[in-house]
Parts: sequence; C-alpha cells; structure tokens
Amino acid sequence: MILYDFACQNGHHFEAGLATMASANPPCPRCGAETSRRPSRLNIGGRASAGPSREQMPRSWNAVRQGDRETIAHWHRVAERREALEERYPELAGDRRPILAHEGIFSGRPLRAGDDIATAVTSAIAEGATPHSHHPAPTRGDINMKATP
Repeated sequence: MILYDFACQNGHHFEAGLATMASANPPCPRCGAETSRRPSRLNIGGRASAGPSREQMPRSWNAVRQGDRETIAHWHRVAERREALEERYPELAGDRRPILAHEGIFSGRPLRAGDDIATAVTSAIAEGATPHSHHPAPTRGDINMKATP
C-alpha cells in the first residue's frame, strides 16, 4: 500500500493509503468532497556526511596516539568505510595521483604526477608564491678562510 497526502476543495488535508498509483482518489473523510493528491511534506532534518577525506585522516605515529590500538582500529574502520564509499562514488576520491612536490611555491597547490611543471610554476607565481634560490654550499676553502683570523 502506498501512502499519499490529499486535500479537498474545502481545504481539509489528510493522508490515505492506495493500492496502486493508478487508484482513484478517495473522497474527503470530513466533508465528502472530491480530493486531489498533494506533494508530501519533506522532512529535511539532517544531512549526509561522507566522513573525513583521506587528507584528513592521521598520517603519523603521533596522530594515532603513539600507536594506541583503539585509535588505530577506529581509523582503520573509518578508512574502510571511506574506501567503500569511493568505490560507489568515484568523484569523492579526488585526485589520487602521487604528490611530487608540496613545499615552497607548491605549498598552496601540490605538484602531482602528470602535471605540467612549467604551467604549475607559472600558476604558483601568479598566485603570489615567491620562488627561492638555493645558495651554493660553501666549499672547504670558504670554510677555512672564514675560520682563520
């Protein structure tokens, strides 16, 4: 049996069950007037959560309380649920390519395998990142010269 919401021409509202979608609308139980089907009330009480992303999961020994068994078991269950969800909805998996660089000008947007390096550098500089240059390491002669008075 399918439940539907009905309203009559006199403004009475009620809910009734019908055997099929093609069944005739019942008369109003209060006044006997002809009725029409009404959209059911939506109950939007909460929202679905995909849970933490892979980037939000712990990545260090300290993040799992130095290997606490319960903490590790908890995050293992969370990771398994996330993996199952990503199998059903691949768009939630995000970019899974390995990260090649994540520091310096790439701290805001990591360089991933397959990215065009020239475009990534140009984009990072355009966003305000400043490239730094590495000064050559001092040679043995430089160290000795600085050490002598």
